[in-house]
Amino acid sequence: MSAARTVLLGLQHMLIMYTGCVTVPLVFGAAAGLDERTIGLLVNADLLVAGIVTAVQSLGLKKVLGLRMPVVTGATFSALTSMILIQGQYGVRAVYGAMLAAGVFGLLVAVPFSRLIRFFPPLVTGVVITVVGLSLIGTAGGMIAGPDPAAADYASIRRLAPAAAVIAIIVLLARVGRGFVGRIGVLLALVLGTALAVPFGFVDFSGLAAAPWFGLTSPFLFGAPSFPVAAVVSMCIVMLVIFTESTASIMAVGEATGDRVDSPRLARGLATDGFSGLLGGVFNAFLDTVYAQNVGLIGMTRVTSRYVTAVTGAILVVLGLVPKIGGLVAALPGPVIGAASLVLFAMVAMVGISTLRRAELDHGHNLTIAATALGVGLLPVFVPHFYHAFPAAVQVIAGSGIIDAAVVAFGLNLLFNHTGRKPAAEDTESGTDGAGAGN
Repeated sequence: MSAARTVLLGLQHMLIMYTGCVTVPLVFGAAAGLDERTIGLLVNADLLVAGIVTAVQSLGLKKVLGLRMPVVTGATFSALTSMILIQGQYGVRAVYGAMLAAGVFGLLVAVPFSRLIRFFPPLVTGVVITVVGLSLIGTAGGMIAGPDPAAADYASIRRLAPAAAVIAIIVLLARVGRGFVGRIGVLLALVLGTALAVPFGFVDFSGLAAAPWFGLTSPFLFGAPSFPVAAVVSMCIVMLVIFTESTASIMAVGEATGDRVDSPRLARGLATDGFSGLLGGVFNAFLDTVYAQNVGLIGMTRVTSRYVTAVTGAILVVLGLVPKIGGLVAALPGPVIGAASLVLFAMVAMVGISTLRRAELDHGHNLTIAATALGVGLLPVFVPHFYHAFPAAVQVIAGSGIIDAAVVAFGLNLLFNHTGRKPAAEDTESGTDGAGAGN
């Protein structure tokens, strides 16, 4: 593959993850009451760390860190609620102190966690990947319809028309695109969709003039970090949530690329998530995870080169150091990004469903396990305040449909398929043990 094509494919990966990545510092900054300049520095740091971690995951760092697989990482929403709660209770310095502690914790538990890989068969990972994809569709829909349901143009034709055009372009290019054109279909759809959105008043480059050419946050911008016990425990729990989320996405990448994800490789990938905590704690950034939309893009384009995502990491580093370029990317219209994300998130869900096809749902109790985990995992998605009566610490965990699905699928698979119970006759049609599908 030529250098120019590799760069274009890397750029495509960056464009579809950019909005999700920068949303985390924007939401946290607003909740913490930070001024616009400080929030801008958090965005720069966020992109810089995401770029470094993406490059490490793609290329590897000897046999210590990195999957050496085509993955793109970015700030995770899983940590956002905890960070806001910690900031409100203990201040910003405690947020980054807890993040540093969680980073160390992640590095220490990556290997033990990875050894549980045999308990994450297609039955478990298929459910989790499906929930990841389905739970993110609401985020894509929000970008299309608008952030405020009370706004006059919420879900208006002005917003829906360019989004529909982007989806149509993606589908058309998937049908008639050949070779390299078919592989950059999402990128072409984003460019054409942005051009179509101009008459609707969505494209505004006025903020570029005020953006500086160079920007980098100073280490420990808010002062020396503090380490309240409750904050540290909360963030360490979040790290385990991130591990579960990343494990499902890594398995999905393995499905798409045909690469075997064994325990040592998974450990290096998860340790890199922990490494993001150390970088984030020092440079005022955020915990990273493997991004599901980029997993979906791999499934759509079938481009599995890790050098492409390494280029994505390099682009993110440049964006983190040059805010003016980042402002250019940020000008992409929400409906356009949302429409592309909608297709890619749905693609992730389809990868999960495809994985479940290998779980032999017609044997043993596997169908019951999958159905129960899927239902419980989607509860917080369809009923966002379902756990509002529980303590805040419980809400942080149970409010994530991804972790709910993972816990239920993992627990039920362990109970029914790894307890050593001799299967009943009705569980073993044609001489096949239903428990084998869960192993």
